Amino acid sequence: ANRNRSSGATKCNERSSRSHAVFTLEIRGWNGTARQETCGVLNLIDLAGSERLHNSGSTGDRLKETQHINKSLSALADVVSAIASRNEHIPFRNSKLTYLLQNCLGGQSKTLMFVAASPTLGSAPETLSSMRFASKVNSCEIGTARRHVITK
Repeated sequence: ANRNRSSGATKCNERSSRSHAVFTLEIRGWNGTARQETCGVLNLIDLAGSERLHNSGSTGDRLKETQHINKSLSALADVVSAIASRNEHIPFRNSKLTYLLQNCLGGQSKTLMFVAASPTLGSAPETLSSMRFASKVNSCEIGTARRHVITK
């Protein structure tokens, strides 16, 4: 996966991840006595961090990457906001990232989020922004996770 993932240096981070990574594992189990198949999906997602353009010093390709990362993270924030507000329409199709995460965030799933925070004073604004986003995600109720059983 690392060879397919882009990274590059910016003023904020010398080895900055320039893309999101999504790993999906589908798990199936068979109960022969009950003649039931159970299936589930585990998604591990590593989001590239947002960077303020004036802080990152990004130009050229790095600038375009930063803009795309920030746009997809904004789309994710819009989805989280819509879920938290219990809107009828959730804008999952506004980015490839939110479209991929649709099953994780909409309905019968469990979602756990880890936030990487930097202890340095210079990173305080970015860390605060990340913590505010995590707090908003934490306030969302996405429904009750249910076991998916296929009876044969």
